[in-house]
Amino acid sequence: MSFAEGEALPPLDIDLAPLKTARTEAQPGPHDPALSDHANKIRELSQELAGQPQLLALHGLLIAHLRRRAQPAHCAALFLRLWREEADFLLENLDARWLVSAVTTFADHGATEVQRRLGHGLTVLFSTMKLYETERLHSGTEPWQPFPELNRRPRKLALEMDRYSIHGGGLDANMLGRLWEEARQDALIWPLAQHLLVRLDRDDRNVFRRLQQMRRANGRDPVREARSYIRMNDPEPDEMVVSTSRVKKQTDPEQLRWGLVTTARAPLAQIARFAAYHLDLGAAQMDLYLDTPDEDAARYLARDPRLRVVQCDAAYWQGMAEPRPEDHRARQQRNAQASYLASDLHFLGHIDVDEYLMPPLPVAELLAHLPPRCAALQFHAAELLAGSESAFKLTPQDVGHDRRALAAAYPQFGEHLKGGFISHTIGKCLARTGLPGVQVGIHRLRRDGQVVRNTAVVMGGYLGHAHARSFEDFLQRLDFRMTRGSYRKREDDFGLHDVFRIIRAEEGEAGLRRFFDACCADSPGLRARLERYGMLFTHPLELDAKCRRIFGQLPEELPA
Repeated sequence: MSFAEGEALPPLDIDLAPLKTARTEAQPGPHDPALSDHANKIRELSQELAGQPQLLALHGLLIAHLRRRAQPAHCAALFLRLWREEADFLLENLDARWLVSAVTTFADHGATEVQRRLGHGLTVLFSTMKLYETERLHSGTEPWQPFPELNRRPRKLALEMDRYSIHGGGLDANMLGRLWEEARQDALIWPLAQHLLVRLDRDDRNVFRRLQQMRRANGRDPVREARSYIRMNDPEPDEMVVSTSRVKKQTDPEQLRWGLVTTARAPLAQIARFAAYHLDLGAAQMDLYLDTPDEDAARYLARDPRLRVVQCDAAYWQGMAEPRPEDHRARQQRNAQASYLASDLHFLGHIDVDEYLMPPLPVAELLAHLPPRCAALQFHAAELLAGSESAFKLTPQDVGHDRRALAAAYPQFGEHLKGGFISHTIGKCLARTGLPGVQVGIHRLRRDGQVVRNTAVVMGGYLGHAHARSFEDFLQRLDFRMTRGSYRKREDDFGLHDVFRIIRAEEGEAGLRRFFDACCADSPGLRARLERYGMLFTHPLELDAKCRRIFGQLPEELPA
């Protein structure tokens, strides 16, 4: 955009306060070729925003410059400053069209990866809506009126896509929910994005509101909705199948009771947050086996009657049929099996204290509507990015890619990472109780040493695994995991054990940090690569809030 001699944008440190009270005066006249582009744009904006605060005119002028190929060096910084310091004023005074223009400007000139990515996402959303809603005006139906159900045609969509399941699908909610959750990660763009999404939700002239009306008109089908998130496995003839015919099925989500069992070797702060998260999720009962007995922890956890705490002390193991196993995994299985055999729940799952169920629907709804022949529901794993409380990575297989996506997401180490994780990818399951002869394994239900195959997998939901919260956490646990844990050497395979051994020998701690930063730590670059392949999953854990809600206070807040 051209400037005439003496023309310029206001400086970056301009005092914004007077611009909120001073009014824009209209400059009469049409576009004048004799004037600079800058001057003509000021004239155009003065006519559109006549009588409104000058801050709005400045905002519009900055957007106009930022849409051009080149602009003054401080233009983007001044635009971001307006939103940093005057977001409330802008949201109160700008109309929706200018707010959409603002979020589009964030797409190209945001200061962070989240701002740019969210700006692009919202721009694509609003642009697609504009195209569709414009075409729909030719249908003869008002923008707020849903199409009659009887008019539906049984046709494939473009690119051979199946039609969206209006009554059972969650695409619309997931699309908007993902944008909402991503916006919460950046304090600068959050007010603008939140405002636009709320306005969209309240406006009845868009496809999202019409879909809601169509659902209400026809009623919700909870069975269909739940089963849209469930993929039943198809066992081979020689694979293990366990009969569920003698197990009474509870198909009412309000009556169904599910729970968890864990053997915990962790500080009370971690155990409490783990327990609170799942109680808040709807667990009817949780069996917490304290591998290292702790009376203070037991007293704190006893605040909620849904928690059954077992101190795994010498007396506990002496009362068992067999002595205490040396291997911690064997102790986990022993405790899980004891809980399973004694359980009066409808479903029981074994997970660890650094794992969190992240279902697409309430857990009880998924379990109540499982096919009757299904023995267990498996949640595939999602690995938490270190330093985040909401960003998880998925395996390529879970989103329909092959191993080539690993090399793109993790350029230096992808070929050595199973699914891109440094922890397990299998996940964990919730098993029907009362099944004859089964054993609760670490990851799956088994019988006679074989994996039970008449199970289902959750689609769109995962087991979040906070395997390494930080590099220091990773380093502290490395030796144990290399010798007895998840990184131990497995037969002749070249795996993580070998990768870490070689890096440690050649580069020491610096090399391990290089690996961790490239593959595990939350960063804009890793998020962008994961999202490019659909391998980024966002789910805020909100552990502190849930812990306070369940127990009244965090363990750290207890008086000394």
